[in-house]
Amino acid sequence: MTQWQQQPGDRLTPDRIRRWNSAGWILFGLLPPAVAVLDASPARRYWLLGLLALIALCHTVVLTLPDTPVLPPRIYLAVLALVLGATSYLLDGGAAFYVVSLPQFWLFTRTPRDAITLSGAAAALTVFGGTLDQGWSPQFLTGNVVFTVVAYVAGVGLGLWVHRFVGRSNERQEQLTAELAFTQEELATAYQRQGAAEERERLAREIHDTLAQGFASIVVLAEAARAATDPVRRAEQLTSIEQTARENLAEARVLVGSAPESGVAPGSLATTLRRTLDRFVQDTGLTVTAELADMDLDQRTRVALLRCTQESLANVRKHSGASTVGVVLTELAGGVELEITDDGCGFVVEESHGFGLDGMRRRLAELDGELAVTSSLGDGTRVLVGLPTHSQDRP
Repeated sequence: MTQWQQQPGDRLTPDRIRRWNSAGWILFGLLPPAVAVLDASPARRYWLLGLLALIALCHTVVLTLPDTPVLPPRIYLAVLALVLGATSYLLDGGAAFYVVSLPQFWLFTRTPRDAITLSGAAAALTVFGGTLDQGWSPQFLTGNVVFTVVAYVAGVGLGLWVHRFVGRSNERQEQLTAELAFTQEELATAYQRQGAAEERERLAREIHDTLAQGFASIVVLAEAARAATDPVRRAEQLTSIEQTARENLAEARVLVGSAPESGVAPGSLATTLRRTLDRFVQDTGLTVTAELADMDLDQRTRVALLRCTQESLANVRKHSGASTVGVVLTELAGGVELEITDDGCGFVVEESHGFGLDGMRRRLAELDGELAVTSSLGDGTRVLVGLPTHSQDRP
């Protein structure tokens, strides 16, 4: 079922209330006196029809041009009060016309004091006009007089209550508007803080996975080069230092936004992983076996798999004491799986809270992937990365 929603045009604004009141005033205020005077003498008929036409014209001007200096609302209400008195005189009573006109004294004034004063003047003129012909008599308290006075008193009470209710509603609305604005500001600030925190976390992860790992490799290679006695081996290590430094420089440019995102060329993850493994073998001398399926993946998936490989190899180099490393990249139905194993000393997974593993988990979680680490002391380590296959992005 479709839920009804209030549109901006459905709200009861003051202008809409005045227009609805004007329709009722014309139908139940102007028309009945115009019909009633048709049987009166020509003089009374012409006078009353003229007065009704005059007040209808004034009402139209005030309703359509509320800010015009030609006919301010207070002047219009004064004219209305005079017309009510004259109508009461011509018809020998005008209580009904006064009752129908009473809301206008509250709709076209700014303060309750003006409404009470002008509606009171209109009530007095209505009573005076209806009793002018008969003068003072015991029958002065006619139904017309009583009805007019009662309507005035009830109108004042109801008007004051409505004014107070509207005032409280406006105050509440202003308070809610202020609270909403404050909440929106707090929400915007929270979003900014969250965005800044997420960006800091992303940069920290990228720095750890790229620059930090590269610098660690440079330190290890420099120590090995300093201790090497074979000039050929020393030259190879110095070349590796230079190459790693150049790669770190390229990654730094990526991080500061002065170069396009690097990591893997489109569709060449297997080639990039082989190059990474060759560098690892060259730097460490460990034995590496690799089974790498050649597949096309989207850029974010390729980068995530490369970073997980680099982080795992860095952990092998720094902590495991392994002699053999195995890397298997497999294409599955609807996904891809990367497995990295080593025959090192292992560790207790539950006690490991390093930034590297946590960073890998957060990176994979952004792509709906999973990380499973299996290890025990003296029994090596197995890192298993699973990622769903995303749509191939084309440059």
